[in-house]
Amino acid sequence: MVLSPLLLAIALVLALIVLLPARRLHLAGVPGRIIGLYAVCVWALAFFLAVRPVAARFLIPILVIAWVAPFIAAGERVSTLVRRIRPPPRDDPPRPMKNVTPPDEPGPPG
Repeated sequence: MVLSPLLLAIALVLALIVLLPARRLHLAGVPGRIIGLYAVCVWALAFFLAVRPVAARFLIPILVIAWVAPFIAAGERVSTLVRRIRPPPRDDPPRPMKNVTPPDEPGPPG
């Protein structure tokens, strides 16, 4: 099955459009896997909408919000939503291990 040139052109144009907010997410410090998942999901929804505009009333608002959100939200907000908040690293040295081995008895058992 050969893809029609029109569908291939639509897919490439949509991929280039999706890369704009993906680049913004990259600059905000979002992990690559999250950016890839975002790009694939937005591209798939946009391609489905371009090929079969069945659910246009439902998909257009989702796509607009998903495309505009990385430009509006500050980098700190986006990374906070995506990553877990980690406690800051401690500056104090690690504590020494506690010896919990029981002492040897001086005499033979029994």
